[in-house]
Formats: sequence, C-alpha cells, structure tokens
Amino acid sequence: MKRRSALAVFGAGLALTLAACGGGGAGSDTGSGDSNESANASDITIGVAMPTQTSERWIADGNNVKAGLEAAGYKVDLQYANDDIPTQSQQIDQMITKGDKLLIVAAIDGTALSSQLSSAAAAGIKVISYDRLIRGSADVDFYVSFDNYNVGVQQGTSLLTGLGLLNADGSPGTATGPFNVELFAGSLDDNNAQFFWDGAMDTIQPFIDKGQIVVKSGQTKIDQAAILRWQQETAQKRMEDLLTSAYGDGSKVDGVLSPYDGISRGIITALQNAGYGAGQTMPVITGQDAEIASVKLINDGVQYSTIFKDTRNLADEAVKAASAMVEGEEPEANDTETYDNGVKVVPSFLLESQIVTKDNVTSALVDTEYYTQAEVDAGKAS
Repeated sequence: MKRRSALAVFGAGLALTLAACGGGGAGSDTGSGDSNESANASDITIGVAMPTQTSERWIADGNNVKAGLEAAGYKVDLQYANDDIPTQSQQIDQMITKGDKLLIVAAIDGTALSSQLSSAAAAGIKVISYDRLIRGSADVDFYVSFDNYNVGVQQGTSLLTGLGLLNADGSPGTATGPFNVELFAGSLDDNNAQFFWDGAMDTIQPFIDKGQIVVKSGQTKIDQAAILRWQQETAQKRMEDLLTSAYGDGSKVDGVLSPYDGISRGIITALQNAGYGAGQTMPVITGQDAEIASVKLINDGVQYSTIFKDTRNLADEAVKAASAMVEGEEPEANDTETYDNGVKVVPSFLLESQIVTKDNVTSALVDTEYYTQAEVDAGKAS
C-alpha cells in the first residue's frame, strides 16, 4: 500500500539524518565520544510490543514502526499479544532477557506492566509508551500519542454537527432538539479512554444542560458507558440492551457518541437489527481510527464520522524518539505537563487528529495516500 512506501521513504531519510547530525547517528563513526553512542544500528534490536491483531489499526502501527526502525538500520522484535495481558507481559520479559536495547510498548492494560518496566530499567533499557500511556511506573521514559483530549472534543463536535446543533464552523446550527443520544466509552484499562470521554463530554454537556440532548437511558457515567477491550461484540450487546430498556416505548435514537470505529460497527449492527437504516433514519454515530470498514460506512451514509489519526506520523515520531534515546540523547517533547501516569509526568510528543465525514473522505484519506479509492469503495485494505 502507498502508505507503507511513504514510511519507507521516511525511514531512509531518517537514516541519512542520523548519519549527518552533529552528534553522530546510529552506525556513524565520528572518531570521538562514547563507544555505545557510535555502535552500529545493525547490532541493536528494538522490541516493539503491540496489543492485538484483531484491529487493523494496530497491525498498521506495528508494521509502520517496524518498517521505520528497519529503514534506520535497526533490528526489530515485533510481537502482538492478542489482547491477553499475561502474553504481553511474557513477551516483554523475553525482550528484556534477549537484551533488546529499547522497548516501544502499546499496552493492553496500562497498569499491568510495572514489574516488566522495573526489570527494563535495571537492565538500562529505555521504554517508550506508544499511544496508550503506561501507568503506575516511574520507568516510562517517553510517550508518543495524539492529543487525546482533543480527539474527544472532535468526537463531541462531530456529533453536534451531525445533529445540526452546530455548523461546521462551530457556530450554532438551526436545529434545537431535543435529541435522544446514547453514550459509549472505551476500555477503562486504557488511559486514553478517559481523555476521549472528558473531551467529548466537556463538549456536549452544555447541550445536555440546556435540554437539547437527552440521554434517555440515564447512563451518563464513564463506568456505565465503558466497553472492555473496545470489543465490537460487547458494544453491540450494550446497544441492544439500551434499545430494549430505554426505547421500547417507540422513541428513537438520534445520535450515539462512540469513541472507536469497532465499537461503532457493533452499535450499527444492533441498530440495523432493530430496523434503523431501513425504515428508520440511522442515528448520527461517531468513531475513531478511520478503519477502512468504517470509512466505507461513512461513504455509504451509515456512520456519520470518524477521527483520523495518521498513524504513519505516530510511527515516525516513535522511530525518531527511539533513535535519539539509543544515541543517548533526549527525544523532542512538545508536552511536559499533561500526561501524569500516577508516579511521574511523562514527557510526550503529541500529534493532531482530524474529523472525517463523507464530505472529506477523499481529501483526508485518499489524497494523502492513506487509502486508495478502490479500498474505500470496497471497505477493505489491499
């Protein structure tokens, strides 16, 4: 796919940049400095621990990080844990035992890796937390992610825009409601879920307070709305239960705040089984990650929006940070205040995200070569 070749170009450029920088890159020989800093990149293995292969997003992340690191000359030990916490813990233990120089970890449970990170620190192995902040450990050295609170703001904004309560420019829309809206949240063991929720709820709460949005089920707390492991089937079951308990009187759902495309597809299945999209208008449904199946649903007018987080750029930043840390340098951070993991504030590099609706699928996803038009039309990545 074109987005893979784009990353390869980045990786080659990164390798050249590292070789040219004044401090000497991996594999360079400046004739001075610590021998560890001038070690050949090909002698260094970087461990990459990803949570699952059940989501196309994480497959792409793993492949992109691996390609970028390899293009910079490093060996890569990429492991997927299939959403099983003991498996991921064991994989990271093995990476440490084998002497991987640095770890890039997207945690399944952000609170479950303290002992592994302690072992890594004792072995002098640096740790980059990838997209999901690892909590409860002082041994997290850096964090690369998106501005997750703003992702939530964008989800809430797109819900309001889809309902007509806001215009695309943020000005008040012509609709007044009241609209029946149900709320979904991510997995509570993922630190990002709270940021998404807070951003979204801070955005839509004023409309709840004014009575323009009504949460008919009454389930307005994150622990009521949370979907463990972000599972599509769990979301479908919860939506089915909500339809039975709160909408048996013939009232209709007008909107659903969903934090992730997989959850959105579960919600959509439940709604379609209840007759929405056939004889009844499909509610405004949000999402996240621009998964190709959901992009097709957006293009087909079934799902309203998703939040596009260009994970090519996230992988780029992870590779840059890893290369700097292997060289004994401090990676560039653009946020040193927001991400407190309960023990320390972790220096972070945050990227921006984008609301995608049917109106800008082409410009956001096709023109940028994230997907081809054929993939969007088919709803399947090649």
